[in-house]
Amino acid sequence: MDRQSLLDQNEAYNGSMGVSIKNKSSGFLPAFRDEATGCVELARFRSGELAPMHLIAGLPSDWAISFDEDGDVSAVKATVIAGFVREEKFFTREEACAACSGP
Repeated sequence: MDRQSLLDQNEAYNGSMGVSIKNKSSGFLPAFRDEATGCVELARFRSGELAPMHLIAGLPSDWAISFDEDGDVSAVKATVIAGFVREEKFFTREEACAACSGP
């Protein structure tokens, strides 16, 4: 996953509860999960401050496969997916959409 694939995902989920701007009011925080390990990380700026949207720049360096000229993570391993955390539980984009649509 790289910055462009995140943009592509946001475009695919545009207007749905699968993007941060739409589901923030429902308590979702942008996050990532490494499917190989199950580890979850909230989206952060490089400074460590929580980010209001999916950014890979602040992900752990051991998730990275490349860095940009400023030393920010520019791509992460293929096992990392974007999603959300709410009440300490990780949701994929699809799961966030379903959780917000009700029973």
